[in-house]
Amino acid sequence: MKTLHIDSVRKSYQNKVILSDIYLACKTGEIVGLLGRNGSGKSTLLKIIFGSERADNKFVRAGDRIIRNITDGRNLVNYLPQDNFLPRGVRIRTLFELFLTSKMNRHILEHEYVQPLLNKKNDELSGGEKRIVEILLLIHSNADFILLDEPFNGLSPKLCDYICEYIKQLAPTKGFIISDHDYTNIINPSDRIVVLKDGYLREIKDKAELVELGYLLESHL
Repeated sequence: MKTLHIDSVRKSYQNKVILSDIYLACKTGEIVGLLGRNGSGKSTLLKIIFGSERADNKFVRAGDRIIRNITDGRNLVNYLPQDNFLPRGVRIRTLFELFLTSKMNRHILEHEYVQPLLNKKNDELSGGEKRIVEILLLIHSNADFILLDEPFNGLSPKLCDYICEYIKQLAPTKGFIISDHDYTNIINPSDRIVVLKDGYLREIKDKAELVELGYLLESHL
């Protein structure tokens, strides 16, 4: 079992504190849900962990390796951004062949949502189809820890459920941190929930705390 250890993360923009001494840990075999309103700093935190965004201060370690930048985290930490990243003009089948092992590629090709897309290029896909391909590429990578930044945007409820169940199947061998501003997408797959608010991270022990923070109606308890 490996642990992704994040400590003392601080980040400010123009003298406004976005993240204040953030501590977070995720083990392989665990799914951590990261909640926060739009603009609360969720994406910034995930980018800092991944190494693509600078912080005023941070300590990130995956297993026994210190992660200072993207290169340090190669094959350890992978990140799904909110924006689409598939290269234009490349067939989906080719992307899977290039970025996944032969074993994983064969497994992916059997997916009911993937098979109709294999001979299409990125430009021909809908927003939801692009997201499915991107998620599958990331979660089947060699990385031990996967950071998913609002992965459910543009997906139908049926596809959200499909991805949640799929992530849970892979969780025994990987650690996941999944961000979203909507608690309904996060509660189902997550083993633990943390909320980012006013620059501070707070772990939720009970659903009643989500009512206090305005994420859940009391009638839904």
